[in-house]
Amino acid sequence: MTIRTRKFFGTIALLLLVVVWSLLGMTIAQTPWLANSGLRQAIFYVVAGLGWVLPAMPIISWMSRPDRAA
Repeated sequence: MTIRTRKFFGTIALLLLVVVWSLLGMTIAQTPWLANSGLRQAIFYVVAGLGWVLPAMPIISWMSRPDRAA
């Protein structure tokens, strides 16, 4: 697979990841046990805001891998 193709599929995967991650984050943020506590909200938003980076890192690494020599 060429780098151009990997970047295309990787971009789609990253967009899907961000959309699903944000929808899940919004759903969890509305739960009563979280909405009633400021400290829990702060911790949740820090984790949710930075948490998508961990699954995105392997995708970006895969996307930027150079082509194999032919």
